[in-house]
Amino acid sequence: MKIAIQGEPGSFSHEAAMKLVADAVIVPYSLSAEVFAALSEGKVEAAAIPIENSLAGSVSEHFDLLLAHNVTVVRETLLRIRHNLIAISGTSTGEIDRVFSHPVALAQCRRFLAEHPRMESFAFYDTAGSVKQLVEIRDRHAAAIASEAAAHYYGAQILHHGIEDNPENFTRFFLVRRKADAVPDPESNKISIAFSLENRPGSLVAALQELSALGTNLTKIESRPVHGKPWEYIFYVDCQIQSPEEGARALAALAPHCAMVKELGRYRDAAS
Repeated sequence: MKIAIQGEPGSFSHEAAMKLVADAVIVPYSLSAEVFAALSEGKVEAAAIPIENSLAGSVSEHFDLLLAHNVTVVRETLLRIRHNLIAISGTSTGEIDRVFSHPVALAQCRRFLAEHPRMESFAFYDTAGSVKQLVEIRDRHAAAIASEAAAHYYGAQILHHGIEDNPENFTRFFLVRRKADAVPDPESNKISIAFSLENRPGSLVAALQELSALGTNLTKIESRPVHGKPWEYIFYVDCQIQSPEEGARALAALAPHCAMVKELGRYRDAAS
């Protein structure tokens, strides 16, 4: 199965894709929009996308892209995020004065960077991409923050393991497919839904009460602005369900209170 990811080989998305589909062929893209376009156009069979980090929060762009494309979530997984300081072989920590990585990775390693004030941090488009660049330019005064897999993939050296501020650092990834290609999972126990509300008092409360009346356990709620419509919002919810049929009842219960309801996917909880 060809799976698109945003980022370079050796990235956390690459690692998550292989965890989701062990024999996957990884197809990297620079931008998330390119990942979804490749999936929609049939250039790949699936995409592995990060949707939420336990420290940094939701990946808002990916909610918007899920809503905009005719795709569905078929699986999820949790990946423990371990950041490492990586340099070219033979480099010592004392030589490093510049560190490159994705802005989220840099933000998750603030304590380590504060303990090494000589190291100035620079944002880069991808964690693994920062290692790739490092190896290409062979700069002994530069380092990258990325995964152990990235260091191995590009033949670089790990100077410091586990430099993230908080070890309880996990990212939730979705495996996404075109709706026409998705096979329903009879063991689904989770559903993701997007909806917008009628502009009247109490509409959000009424919608959530409908889910509560079904006994559906709401595990996440997120709001995103509607592009081109100031002060209007799309709500994204994740719910635990006892059966796929309960998911259908949840969608039907929301419909009378909402201007729009879209199922983003029914799948097995990563903890299942």
